[in-house]
Amino acid sequence: MAARQDSMERRTLWIVLALNIGLAVAFFATGAFGDSSALIANGLDNLSDSFVYAISLFALSRSDKWKRGAANVSGGLLILFAAGILYDAWRRYIGGSDPLGTIMIAMALIAAAINAVCVWLLAKLKDPDVNIRAANTFSYNDFAANLGIVVAGGLVAWLGTNWPDLVVGVIVAGIAAWGGIDILRDAHGEHHKAVHTGK
Repeated sequence: MAARQDSMERRTLWIVLALNIGLAVAFFATGAFGDSSALIANGLDNLSDSFVYAISLFALSRSDKWKRGAANVSGGLLILFAAGILYDAWRRYIGGSDPLGTIMIAMALIAAAINAVCVWLLAKLKDPDVNIRAANTFSYNDFAANLGIVVAGGLVAWLGTNWPDLVVGVIVAGIAAWGGIDILRDAHGEHHKAVHTGK
């Protein structure tokens, strides 16, 4: 039963990993073309998520201690990514940018659909460990960020200004930082549980 659960988790993580790598490439391409901080932010987010899914896959067949360590790396990467996004938003604020609202909306809607698939796949897993819960956090965060980009893209197209794009970039950074803290808290809780049970 445990082997079957591991196999299912592994297959799900491989699918979600592949989808996130594809999304990262698409976000970087459309972000560069559309001069959008929010799209670049999501590209970095998906790339960060991909690293974390790869770490989670590596930890999957290992001990609980390994899994907690992988979750700690995941949380730390998300917080590091958040700092990078804040820097990019600040750079665009100082240097100026001219984002394309329609590109932002189109890419965000495609990404939202793909992230909804990731959420659905991860939700099907029974009794998820700390890394699967981390993967769930990423997918929910990404879905929320995609909806934010749709709103920002509409405002950019309507108002002809870059501030909605920059605001969403900063919000995505905030969501990522909060997700990272949540994952670190979860891993810390698992560590305390393991100390009490002797695992």
